[in-house]
Amino acid sequence: MAGHNKWAQIKRQKGAADAAKSNLWGKLGKRIAVESKKANGDVNAAALRAIIETAKKTNMPKDTIERAIAKGTSADAAALEAITYEAYGPGGAAIVIEALTDSRNRTAQEMKHLLSEQGLALASPGSALWAFEKTTEGYTPKTTVPLSDQDDERLMKILEIIDAHDDVENVYTNAE
Repeated sequence: MAGHNKWAQIKRQKGAADAAKSNLWGKLGKRIAVESKKANGDVNAAALRAIIETAKKTNMPKDTIERAIAKGTSADAAALEAITYEAYGPGGAAIVIEALTDSRNRTAQEMKHLLSEQGLALASPGSALWAFEKTTEGYTPKTTVPLSDQDDERLMKILEIIDAHDDVENVYTNAE
């Protein structure tokens, strides 16, 4: 029975773990580049130092971190910008999506497509943010929305799909 031995299982598990690590390192690399640009490459700047420490905790290789810092300080570096998208999910739960992108239009279209596949749409700016308070950790809900088990399960699936997008940094919701 091909594919049913111990080594095939290890290979599949390693492949899944490597893919998850690659996705995380890509996101961290973007954040390092942006903070490096803000700090003009000064690795002692608090925000850049914090992201570098986070990258090290995820075992991101030193040369990858250094390339990300160099990318942020190079003259031909693409201007990465932070964008916040808003939507409403199942049961009326507000969703706030923080993205970091080099192409505002591409990311907006991809977000619209991801949401439309789930039967949702982008909301007008400010229409979901009212339910959150900006804190140092991110967006904290001012009010929460109770969801049924079915809506909660659907929302978790939607949040996973959104979070898997390369440009998405954080996703917040006010669901209980």
